[in-house]
Amino acid sequence: MQYNPANPLIVQGDRTILLEVDNPSFAAARDALAPFAEIEKSPEHIHTYRLTPLSLWNAAAAGLTADAMLEVLARYTKFPIPSNVAVDLRELVGRYGRVRLRRVAGALRLECDDAPLLEELARRREVRALLGERLDATTFAVDDAFRGMLKQALIMAGYPAEDLAGYTEGATLEVALRSTARSGASFQVRDYQRLAVDAFHAGGDVRGGSGVVVLPCGAGKTIVGIAAIAALGRNTLVLTTSTTAVEQWRREVLDKTTLDEEEVGVYTGESKTIAPVTIATYQILTYRAKKDGEFPHFGLFNERDWGLIVYDEVHLLPAPVFRVTADIQARRRLGLTATLVREDGLEADVFSLIGPKKFDVPWRVLEQRGWIAEAQCREIRLDLPGDLRLEYAVAELRDKFRLASENPAKDDLAAVLLARHDEPNDRVLIIGQYLRQLRRIAERFDLPLITGQTSNPERERLYHDFRTGVIKRLILSKVGNFAIDLPDANVMIQVSGAFGSRQEEAQRLGRILRPKPGEKPAVFYTLVSRDTREMDFAHHRQLFLTEQGYGYEILDASEIE
Repeated sequence: MQYNPANPLIVQGDRTILLEVDNPSFAAARDALAPFAEIEKSPEHIHTYRLTPLSLWNAAAAGLTADAMLEVLARYTKFPIPSNVAVDLRELVGRYGRVRLRRVAGALRLECDDAPLLEELARRREVRALLGERLDATTFAVDDAFRGMLKQALIMAGYPAEDLAGYTEGATLEVALRSTARSGASFQVRDYQRLAVDAFHAGGDVRGGSGVVVLPCGAGKTIVGIAAIAALGRNTLVLTTSTTAVEQWRREVLDKTTLDEEEVGVYTGESKTIAPVTIATYQILTYRAKKDGEFPHFGLFNERDWGLIVYDEVHLLPAPVFRVTADIQARRRLGLTATLVREDGLEADVFSLIGPKKFDVPWRVLEQRGWIAEAQCREIRLDLPGDLRLEYAVAELRDKFRLASENPAKDDLAAVLLARHDEPNDRVLIIGQYLRQLRRIAERFDLPLITGQTSNPERERLYHDFRTGVIKRLILSKVGNFAIDLPDANVMIQVSGAFGSRQEEAQRLGRILRPKPGEKPAVFYTLVSRDTREMDFAHHRQLFLTEQGYGYEILDASEIE
């Protein structure tokens, strides 16, 4: 399609893309860009995207062609697309799958039809060390133990391998999904959840079996994992973020499948039962007595003949687990996440060791269909009190963010918001980064507080009381960022966050996105100190939600009060 000055995109030669917010085609262009471009900045009027190798490779792995991506750019661009952008995009997309891992007569092989390219890659020290005997001009033997590390080395070299080597089947598991859950409720896998499982499994083909499913919090990622277990019918190891998440997974598996209590084990610091379906925490896997010691629980990966490993909240996968994940490439691997963003920059390791993105759906699409709640995001800016302004001005750079985050004026603003959301159906979560601040708020409003130090029985009691309406307000430290099931929460007040963490912003909004039919929209408040480092970081935190179609209404505290 011909470019048009009325269109919303400006495609630039450095592979950045500018998107006009105040354009009638803004939403359509944003949704079309999201599968293959990464958002970098989202101020009020112009959003900036970039075509990165990883964003293009994820799109290619999901079946999007270079022609399809260029067609999107051509459809929405104001001006002619710079010639180098089309060339670069085709080149980068074309790199995915140029080298392949296959299994021939039971032996692992690295193949590349382009003999000079294979020669060039084989001369790289980090690749050469992982290759075995050269079999011919286009093939090397590869030791199975190096399968994951070789994929890491190749993606660093700019040529991500397509892994077609297949998987160990794993021990058989007799399991089926229930049409009526044990709880008595009707149960059916939603259409997008089934599509996610189908995209991952690929009918058992070697092109399936490893990858990441991206769905918003509240959209049922756990159900996708359970449906994948049922589709494969193999012994499964599930790794997740906390003992609370472990218990939630166990409840869901027992409620919605035909498995009995003895077939679903829990492996945590408190219980180490290994069963055909075993659910463990990342924390227990990364435990070691000494900083430079061994990881004694890594042996869990070899305790049974696993046919599937599920990595819940894969964007939080601890770096040490990447090491063992590199060694178990023969197992099918499913990553579940609300966002592929990793604040440690290890997205390429997720791509190479867990697998590329196989399925995602824009959050607003699920919102429009009623699968997740409608949400309003509001950033409320307030001043530092006079005495704190001087303290902030003379503070060291590293202390400024905390001073701004712990602004005591936020307590008074929280009081106004709590009074505003005091209807019988309101369930309010207050969440923050700094314990001193949270304890101060908990004491002032006489509200229960859950932190990392809260015992598991006490956490479960408070979660239960919140779910059943015994308590309607709850304060959470960063332990509330992920994997807690509080379906009735409809208001969140974020009093502080982890610098510019996009993944945390996505996780926190997700806490209030469980659908609540017939009710008013969920509301996500972020309290930000004006003219401080906190405001700068707030812009970065909001990037991911902007990409998903959520706008932030910016308000002054005086408008609220």
